[in-house]
Order: sequence, then structure tokens, then C-alpha cells
Amino acid sequence: MGCVNGKCCSRYPSSPDGGSDHCGELRPYKSKHILTKRSLEIVHVSSHNFTLQYSILTQLGYYQDRVESENQDSFCIKTQIQCNPNVHVFGVFDGHGQYGAQFSNFFNDRLVEILSSDSTLLDDPLKAYTSAFLAINSELHDSEIDDTMSGTTAITVLVVGDTLYLANDGDSRVVIAVKNGDQILAEDLSMDQTSFRKDEYERVKLCGARVLSIDQVEGENEGSDPPRLWIPNGMYPGTAFTRSLGDSTAEKIGVIADPEISVVKLTPNNLFFVVASDGVFEFLPNRTVVNMVAAYTDPKDACAAIAGESYTLWLENEDRTDDIIIIIIQIKALWIPVVGWWCHR
Repeated sequence: MGCVNGKCCSRYPSSPDGGSDHCGELRPYKSKHILTKRSLEIVHVSSHNFTLQYSILTQLGYYQDRVESENQDSFCIKTQIQCNPNVHVFGVFDGHGQYGAQFSNFFNDRLVEILSSDSTLLDDPLKAYTSAFLAINSELHDSEIDDTMSGTTAITVLVVGDTLYLANDGDSRVVIAVKNGDQILAEDLSMDQTSFRKDEYERVKLCGARVLSIDQVEGENEGSDPPRLWIPNGMYPGTAFTRSLGDSTAEKIGVIADPEISVVKLTPNNLFFVVASDGVFEFLPNRTVVNMVAAYTDPKDACAAIAGESYTLWLENEDRTDDIIIIIIQIKALWIPVVGWWCHR
């Protein structure tokens, strides 16, 4: 979700388990709207002798009033950070506002540079991660790009051996597939940072934000538009998220760049994880995305199917679609030592 003054937002709240009646419906989909698609790529994690097979797909959103709009989403994939074969990063950055594309690309470029030069990265990944996000946010404020009403959300996964370090600012998501007997379950690794969350709502309210939907701002009590953040005496910036980078106006009412960070130890039951912008998850619940990935052997086909289904659902509910980026990372041949022997998936 973006802000009112720039990238529009859906009138439908996005949640991990809501927003679609298509759960479990798996159908091949070939979309003519795919603009950029990369081939399947592979990287080896030598410390634990497993591989990551990944594919990326980007799709430009459709806007009736902006036929020649640019994709404000960008992605980052950097393998062997600091020339270390066990350290890799995957990220998705969703720009918004007039200069959203510049912000997402700026963060993309700087994140790799900062992590690559940080000597403390492997000693304290959590501290290094937080420091990188805050440093880039400061650089954005000092840059020549106007961040008054523009910025970017960011979600990244740093792979260090068999451990995932997730850092999130905004409402893009990471979800991981977990094999449980004959079932494949979807486990949320991130939480959308919006005012739907009680903790985020209370935090921005304490900073002076008015939290109202567009319908409420216009004097209507009912409506399906998500709650947004407004300055006390004005109708801006209208952000639907509570954390981002840039967005200097929104910072004054509580939008912060401090990422929420989580740590996940991989097990042989983890099959793959998905990193994607909120354009994917607006109408597709996490569990549906995982089900669709599991239905395809090749993650390239799964990327195309998910993007196509997302595009269709956007146009069924809106007169536009959002930009989309999706990265699917399969975990292959993960071995875990268990009391003197090795467990292989």
C-alpha cells in the first residue's frame, strides 16, 4: 500500500489470512502482462551443503490515468556478500509517491554496499541490519530526491548459513513453506506494519497522527478503505503503512524507519520462502501463495502463476493493479546435524 498523494491504495484491507476466496485453488496461468522475467538461478551454501534455487519476476502495474507509468518496485539479490559463500541477501523495495522509483532503487543500491563493507555483519547481523536501514534513511533525507511525500517500504532476507535474518519496513511480506506430514503450511515471517495493528496504531497516535480512512476524512462513517495517517490539521500524507524509508512528512506523525527484525533457523521441513511486494498479497492470502508455489516444480512457473492470479484479482476488485515483484527461493538438500548423525530432507 502506498500513500494518497502518489501511488494509490486498495479499498480492501490486506491481511495474511483474508482477502481471497481462492485458497487452495491451483490453476496454471499464463499472463501476457509479464514484462520482466529472469531465469532460474542457483547458489550453494557450502557451510551446510545445501542450495538455494531462485527466480524473480517483476510486473508493471496498470493505471487507467497513467498508461506510461514506471514500475516503482525494485529488488535486490546479492550472493556471496563479502565474498562469503554462505552469506546472501534477497530484498524487495516498494516505492511510493512521485519519486517512489528513485527511492526504491536508492535503497536497493545502498543496502548491498553497506552490508558488504560492514565488518560487524557476521558478528552481529541484527545490529548491522538495523544500522544499515537507519543509515540509508538518513542518506535519503540528505539526498537531492524530494522525500516530502515519497519514499519506499523494504523487506529483506539475509541468509547466513542455515539462518534467515529478516528485516521489514512496511507491508511487503516474507512467507516460508513448512512441510508437516502430508501438508505444506504457510508460516508468516513478517507482519504488515499498518494501523490495523494495535501496537502500531497506538504508537503513531501518540506521535500526533490522525488515523482515519478516506471515507471518514470525507465525513462518511462507513467504507472499506484502509485506515491511513494524516497530520492533525490537513489531508496528507495519507500513508497506509506505519514504517518506511524517506517520507519526511509522515515521519512527523510517527512513521519510522526502524525495521522489525526476526531470526529463523532453517530445518529440513522448510521447502521454500517467498519475498514479495504487497501487490501480490493484496488479494492473495499467504497460504494461497504457498499453495500455488508448491504446485509447480519450477519457481519460474510459480512466479508467473502468482503474478497472473494477482493481476486478475486486482482487476476484478479495482480499476487498476499494483506493481508486483516476487522472488521465490527453493531450499534444496538441506542437511542438519542431529546428535552425531545427519538429517537430510
